[in-house]
Amino acid sequence: MSDLRKSFLKSKLQHLPRSPPMPTTHPLSDLSAFDEEEEEGLELEYDEGTLPPPSPLLSDSSSASSASSTGTIKPLFSRPAQPRKKPTFEPIPWQAHFSLSLHLTPPDSPETSYHAYLTPPLPSGPLFVFHHGAGSSGLSSALLATSIRRLLPSAGILSPDCRGHGETHTPSDNDLSLPTLTSDLYSTIQLTATQQNWPTLPPLVLIGHSLGGAVVVSLAASRQLGDALLGYAVIDVVEGSAIDALTSMSTYLHSRPTSFSSLSHGIEWHTRSRTLRNPTSARISVPALLVPSPAPNPSSPTTPITTSYTWRTDLSSTQPFWQTWFTGLSSRFLTAPGGKLLLLAGTDRLDKELMIGQMQGKYQLLVLPEVGHFVHEDAPERVAAALVEFYKRNDRSVLVLPPKVGASGGGAGVGGAAGAGAGVQSPYLPAAGKHYTSI
Repeated sequence: MSDLRKSFLKSKLQHLPRSPPMPTTHPLSDLSAFDEEEEEGLELEYDEGTLPPPSPLLSDSSSASSASSTGTIKPLFSRPAQPRKKPTFEPIPWQAHFSLSLHLTPPDSPETSYHAYLTPPLPSGPLFVFHHGAGSSGLSSALLATSIRRLLPSAGILSPDCRGHGETHTPSDNDLSLPTLTSDLYSTIQLTATQQNWPTLPPLVLIGHSLGGAVVVSLAASRQLGDALLGYAVIDVVEGSAIDALTSMSTYLHSRPTSFSSLSHGIEWHTRSRTLRNPTSARISVPALLVPSPAPNPSSPTTPITTSYTWRTDLSSTQPFWQTWFTGLSSRFLTAPGGKLLLLAGTDRLDKELMIGQMQGKYQLLVLPEVGHFVHEDAPERVAAALVEFYKRNDRSVLVLPPKVGASGGGAGVGGAAGAGAGVQSPYLPAAGKHYTSI
């Protein structure tokens, strides 16, 4: 500060009235109005370039200066930060998504008990039959079932547990060959119809995920369901990529935890490892994958205690069947009767045979981005919308046939009938231009 400025300020201050002394307890009592040494020190530091340069908004524009200063103003009554809601990993019961839990025993095999979850269809509605993949259970389709019913209230959903999975028990639970699983699925459908007193099978749409896709295609190719079968949908399984992935399956199985301290811990692991990307679905489906591991109870030897949960299904023991599940899958998928729908998590999963079939319009392809292998659990609403639309396109009850030649009103004669026939798209074939869709 220059000597001229100092003398000017001192002359001005001498004529001002004296202010009362500041209390010693005041937080500013130790500060002076003009600390020349500190002020000169600040000027020196700035000159040496140790402080950041002035903002360009503070150059010559007063409006820019105002804009800069308003950016530092904090509201007096800002809303306090809300604490993040801690995720819950508590199991959700199956009753929230299915009406019935069935235990079906074939007359010729009293030791066998097929277990399935069922929501019966209305008299005019279809029945969606879902077969889960290896290591899963019928509850894998819980959210999908609710989403389908929301879009199509007349529909029913049947979701069985494969042998060796869930609550299904057979004398040979380790026999997971494709013909055996195909026979099990057919028996479950027929036993369900008998127990529910259905006079005939409702219109059927088969849905299979991973291993389940191979099973439903095998059942469709067997033609055992006759005219009741409208079509089948396969979720994220293709012969070529499935067989290629088998080489790394053992590594994946060994990387999984062997046990969990609780069901909630198992649900949390499936969610945090991104095995399942939908926490709600994990809370429904994961508990069925685990069984309590009893431990000795020192206080009561006859009453064991549960200290951990282990995997219900030993997938490593199914390795002898892995190759046979998927060999020939693409050919059967393209040649079996009924409408065909393939839902994938990425187009890179297509093999050569399916690429050719897709270009020929032999099936409908839907690709759902941003989902994992469990497509129906990660995005149940989108999968349900695709399945309901698939059913409507293959529903025979709304099929409109062209008039017969020579019938009343067929004045157009053969030309009219031919024209109608040429203009009507068969509901069993994909509509033109709709072979490939991304949703």
